[in-house]
Amino acid sequence: MPSTARIALNRPLRRLFDYIVPEGVTLTPGQRVKIPFGRQQAVGLVVETEVAPPEGISLKPVQSVLEKWSALPSETFQLLSWASDYYQHPLGECLFTALPPALRRGRPALEKSEDWWQACGNGAILPATAHKQKKLWDWVSQYDQGIKGSEIVKAGFTRAQLKALHDKDLLKPATTPGISSQSQLYRAEVTAPTLSPAQTEAACQLPSPDDGFNASLLYGITGSGKTEIYLHYLKKNLTADGQALVLVPEINLTPQTVARFKRYFGERILVWHSALNDSERLNVWLKVRNGEPIILIGTRSAVLLPFKALKTLIVDEEHDSSYKQGEGFRYSGRDVAVYRAHLNQCPIILGSATPSLESYHNALNGKYRLIRLEERAGAALPPSISLLDIRSRPLEGGLSRPALQALQQTLDKGNQALVFVNRRGFAPVMMCFDCGHMVECPRCDTRLTYHRRDRAMRCHHCDYQTAATETCPKCKSQAFKPVGQGTEQTEDILAANFPTTPIVRVDRDSTQRKGSIQTILQQVNTGEPCILVGTQMLAKGHDFPNVTLVVVINADGGLFSVDFRAPEQLIQTLLQVSGRAGRGTKTGKVLVQTCHSDHPLLKALCHGRYLSMADQLLAEREAGLFPPFRAMAIFRAEADTMEQSLQILDSIKRLANAPGIEVWGPLPALIARRADRHRAQLILNTDRRKHLNSLLSRICQTLEQQRIPKGAKWMIDVDPQETG
Repeated sequence: MPSTARIALNRPLRRLFDYIVPEGVTLTPGQRVKIPFGRQQAVGLVVETEVAPPEGISLKPVQSVLEKWSALPSETFQLLSWASDYYQHPLGECLFTALPPALRRGRPALEKSEDWWQACGNGAILPATAHKQKKLWDWVSQYDQGIKGSEIVKAGFTRAQLKALHDKDLLKPATTPGISSQSQLYRAEVTAPTLSPAQTEAACQLPSPDDGFNASLLYGITGSGKTEIYLHYLKKNLTADGQALVLVPEINLTPQTVARFKRYFGERILVWHSALNDSERLNVWLKVRNGEPIILIGTRSAVLLPFKALKTLIVDEEHDSSYKQGEGFRYSGRDVAVYRAHLNQCPIILGSATPSLESYHNALNGKYRLIRLEERAGAALPPSISLLDIRSRPLEGGLSRPALQALQQTLDKGNQALVFVNRRGFAPVMMCFDCGHMVECPRCDTRLTYHRRDRAMRCHHCDYQTAATETCPKCKSQAFKPVGQGTEQTEDILAANFPTTPIVRVDRDSTQRKGSIQTILQQVNTGEPCILVGTQMLAKGHDFPNVTLVVVINADGGLFSVDFRAPEQLIQTLLQVSGRAGRGTKTGKVLVQTCHSDHPLLKALCHGRYLSMADQLLAEREAGLFPPFRAMAIFRAEADTMEQSLQILDSIKRLANAPGIEVWGPLPALIARRADRHRAQLILNTDRRKHLNSLLSRICQTLEQQRIPKGAKWMIDVDPQETG
């Protein structure tokens, strides 16, 4: 009887497919194969072998095996299988998430060879008119072991010049240095960073990799030097043949983090994020899969890669919501990293100045080791935080007169300032002051944001845009004005008030071009007086030694939100952005503009003691029976009509009728219509996580077999970060 294999496809299907294994072929789980699927060919991943197929079904054979080795080693395969079960997502899509796009499409798992060149012959034979070729020959001659073709082009030479020298036998292809010759770079002897007494005390509490799995929550206030502790730990504990993973929440933090790590580990540092092209991703993936002794710095998807020798995991800014995937396979990079450390029996360090309530709760329960680092590095002191009540105060672009005066004083001292505005664009609303009309998105239940630079009205939810007008579209009145503040408007107001000072805007619009964030950071790091204006992109992990003043335009947004996580996220954001001030030798100051200066949470913020506020928020969560004291999952539905969405969720509600399960809804989502899709949600809450997971699995299997209205769909979010 022929052997049979069970294979997963990169499809949103909660089932696997059986195929006959050709005679003489041996398959193992995690191996890539090419199979017939309907009238097409598809790339599949082997899940099981020697399975018993259903009787009476004629199976097709596997067409070809793409590699003799498993693309997903057993530990990675086990991790993704667990994630598929926990987050209730089809196994095939989970497994393929660990492959780079090139391998998902069936491309060979081969590293794109980099051309290397060496100088040969005598460059003096070149005629005087060939001065560019002579310059190229002289430049390449400096490198005895050869130089990459891409580096030659980066240096300002052309491929045509390179070919001309090759034709004249003055350049020859060189052998690409392999891992053996690069190992000298991997073992470069650079001493670990010198730690302060407070940092040393914290570092001594971190476990050794020999201790097996251990989760540590490193609570270090902003500017306390958590990165130095990471570097010191890896220098001290990571073996020459070991791999390490350092997760960062966003691409924009990667260049700064990479530069600091390369200072100590050189070419051992590699990066992984969505801005890499397909070849770059494949090359990094192969180094990870081959077990090369790299330290990978990456965003959340890096935690799913097929490491062979993983010895340490670090999750920087562990509280950041960017670690939770927002669509498709809705996994938490932080939580998957903890489980991965458990599978690998290696340590994981979760670092943050504002730990998530989930991680802090785990530390209080003894699941994580809590390590406190409550002194800033060097001579720096935490900034002073003051509330500036703006009730009845005239505002200019959202800025009060005391805030503008504080900015002027900061610039007069030769320092830099940061103005935090958590809205991009010029203004969130355009309103007619005669008829009251406000321009709404025709596809979403939200208003269009005015972008004056592009003279456009844009929806930040579906990307719809239309040209901006100076008159009201409804009554043609001239009294059609922007309402509220965005980064563009604040930038203009600051430019008018400080005409000789550079105003540097940092938001998603100003950093779209590749390398733009690096250019901005270089300008700020010169230390010359300037004012930074930006959104949450500025709040995360950046080190601006000459910033001594932070002004928060409006701190009230999260105080009265319907989302139970909003107060936590508000305090985290305010403390993170406040932490950009006074990181050098100069004293820092933070002004928080608010209309609710008597609010207990904001008053507690002025003392800057995050864990005290976290204790208060945890008490509120426990009283309200919210996570982390209970497990939560949300079923979301979207369809052409709200009636269809609610009908889907009503059927799920009947399936969820089980002891110990509390069900809220179904109700329309906070933004009920987005991109012409009507959205609703159903929340399941319980203190029995295992019971919830088994129930969710049964519901998903049942839903998979049911017919739903054409164009409608449902999705599930386990441990949601947003409940709106």
